[in-house]
Amino acid sequence: MDKYLKAIREDVCSICADSDEHGECKLSDKEICAIEFFLPQVVEIIHNTKNDDYDELYNSLKKVICQNCRARDEEGYCYLRDNANCTLERYFSIIIDSVNRVDEAA
Repeated sequence: MDKYLKAIREDVCSICADSDEHGECKLSDKEICAIEFFLPQVVEIIHNTKNDDYDELYNSLKKVICQNCRARDEEGYCYLRDNANCTLERYFSIIIDSVNRVDEAA
């Protein structure tokens, strides 16, 4: 997972809304980056999808990860996604590209 996390940090952290102008994370000690928290599941979703169909990957993301996210209430409402504040959703296409790039280099 370290190689995927390193690639994602290079590609996402520099542009993340939760980072400063140097790409350093601004999340507090009480917050956790969803990308890091769900990274094993995200990589598994990408690897288990036979093609790079972003819609299929996105639907799998919502099915597997969003179902277990603490930001989602019992009715399925997610305040993070609705406020465009979910890092997984916001940067998912970049994450897919990062994982695929690492796999191609291996």
